[in-house]
Amino acid sequence: MKYNHLTAEQRYTIDVLLRQKKSRKEIAQTIGVSQSTLCRELKRNSGQRGYHWQKAQVKAADRQRRLQNYRSLTLEIRNFIRIKMREEQWSPAQIAGWLRKQGRKSVCVETIYAYIRTDKDNGGDLWKHCRHQLKHRKRQVSAPYVTVQDRTMIDDRPAEWDGSTPGDFEMDTIVGKDGKGAIVTLVERNTNFTLARKLPQGKNAKALAQTVILMLLPYIGKI
Repeated sequence: MKYNHLTAEQRYTIDVLLRQKKSRKEIAQTIGVSQSTLCRELKRNSGQRGYHWQKAQVKAADRQRRLQNYRSLTLEIRNFIRIKMREEQWSPAQIAGWLRKQGRKSVCVETIYAYIRTDKDNGGDLWKHCRHQLKHRKRQVSAPYVTVQDRTMIDDRPAEWDGSTPGDFEMDTIVGKDGKGAIVTLVERNTNFTLARKLPQGKNAKALAQTVILMLLPYIGKI
C-alpha cells in the first residue's frame, strides 16, 4: 500500500486533536486519511514526550531527504560502501574521499551517512561499522543560526514558568506550503486548552500581536 505523505497542516491538526483526547478514528476522518496512515504517522514521528507536529514535520522531511539521497546512489556504489565498511572498516569520510578522487564528486559524506541511516531503518547493520555507531554524528543543517538578543535561557527562567500555573500559554505558528497562509496557536500548558486562528497577513509581527490579543480578550479576568 502506498504511503500517504501528510502535510504540515494535517500534522498540526493531529497534534491539536490529540491534545483534545479525540480518538484515532475521529482524527483520521478529520484529516482525510485512513486509520492505518494515522497509526503509521504516530509510530514513525512521535517522540519520547508524545506527538508534536513541528518535530514530526522535521522527522518526516529528514526521512524523505535521506531516501532521496539513498536513491541517488547506484547499486555499484552501494555495494562498494558495504564492502569497504564491513570488510576494511573504512569510515564514510574515507569512502567519500576515495570516490571523489575517482571523479564521483556527487557522493559526499552526508550522502553516505544518509544511506547508512536508511539502511538502519530497513534493518541493516552498516551503522554498527561506524566508529561511533551514529550516536555522536551531527547532521549538517543549511539554515543559519540566529541569535536572539536579550533572550532568557530555559535554565534561567523562573520556576513558576514550568507550565503548572493556570494561564501560561505556549504560542506556535504554522506556515503553509510555499509560505502561503499561516495559523497561530495558543496552548494553555496546564490544561492543554487550545486556541487557533488564521493569519491573513502571514507572520507579520504587528498583525500577529493584534491577533493574539483578540484571541485572549474573551478570557480577561479568567486567566
